[in-house]
Amino acid sequence: MSIHRIAVVGAGYVGLTTGACLASFGHRVVCADVDAGKVARLRAGKVDILEAGLPELVAAGLAAGTLEFEVGAAAAVTGADAVFLCVPTPMAADGTADLSAVASVVAEVGALLPAGCVVVNKSTVPVGTAEWVRQLIGRDDIAVVSNPEFLREGSAVHDFLHPDRIVVGSADERAARRIAGLYAPLRVPVVCTNAASAEMIKYAANCFLAVKLSYVNAVAELCEAFGAEVDAVTAGMGHDPRIGQAFLRPGPGWGGPCLPKDASALLQLAEARGVRFDLLQAAVDDNARQSRRVVRRLADELGKPLDRARIGLLGLAFKPGTNDLRGSPALQVAGLLADAGAEVVAYDPAVNRELPRITVVGDAYLAVKEVDAVLLVTEWPQFRELDWPAIAELMDGGLIFDARNHLDPATLERSGLRWRGIGRQAAA
Repeated sequence: MSIHRIAVVGAGYVGLTTGACLASFGHRVVCADVDAGKVARLRAGKVDILEAGLPELVAAGLAAGTLEFEVGAAAAVTGADAVFLCVPTPMAADGTADLSAVASVVAEVGALLPAGCVVVNKSTVPVGTAEWVRQLIGRDDIAVVSNPEFLREGSAVHDFLHPDRIVVGSADERAARRIAGLYAPLRVPVVCTNAASAEMIKYAANCFLAVKLSYVNAVAELCEAFGAEVDAVTAGMGHDPRIGQAFLRPGPGWGGPCLPKDASALLQLAEARGVRFDLLQAAVDDNARQSRRVVRRLADELGKPLDRARIGLLGLAFKPGTNDLRGSPALQVAGLLADAGAEVVAYDPAVNRELPRITVVGDAYLAVKEVDAVLLVTEWPQFRELDWPAIAELMDGGLIFDARNHLDPATLERSGLRWRGIGRQAAA
């Protein structure tokens, strides 16, 4: 494998992981960001985001001289064989993907790109963006490739280094093969297609997972209505290889920085082309009520008005293994509790900052002190190891509402606590 000079624009979850992992293959990578403070910290080996294995990869790249950091994209693209665009594409007010950051970078570097350089869309972008970027650059000697990421926060490094597949798409097949070649050490299947198909693969995959999660949440509600046990139901479903075990765990709704915005963007794309996507819309609508359903179930089990209740909230990040609060179901639930007049005291192992209408504490036992109920919303593994008999002594009430079915009901019952979960009524 030949060594390439690669510029990565954006040093967030996707950009920093992409840059550090490509540098670990021996490529020379320059990672750029507009935040001068972040760049200074990264040059010193300090990684702000919580991502397993990432600080070690950054340190190794800096020590080997294969990874550098620059302020601004212009400084990074000099002599680059490939430029990866890893900038934010958040959901705009109308539900579409906001491509202003992509446009800004292209405007900054378009004229500076070396002849023969390949621009790579790594960010999640609408179908047609590669062609739009090619037109913005306006140069026949620059190819644009779509190379979507399939990284899960909290395990992004693992996912990059152990992918199921690499997807590359472009009108220029030679350019697509060049980018696929950067991943040669991984020895995994490569899907090489046109740019529109590559862009659609990303949206179709994420939205399928969203639909699957909404489906299992609906199944959990049915289980509650009929006295079935959702864990047994999903275990039985998951043994079918056509279904699989993944994304069959009920909860307070799907969130995070990706699924909500990708579902919204795909719905907008479908509407713009006159295509009905009722299935995805139903999944989005159903997801919107899951946090309300959790709060309603909690209120029913509590036996007292929420405006006279103190609730201990375990978990704030949208998933364990990250400190990302974007689209967090925990924050949605906390907001609904606060709307109902409840006092909310929260603890998360990776989040310790002030939040509106929530008292955030630095210790799980402080979060449960003198509360009427504990509500677990993020399934951090360490919550299973808490001293539940001690928590029973600290609480005023005895209700543990486990919105992730994460805890062992028998352990809590033996501790004198009353466990309730999603799709289940009580401990077996």
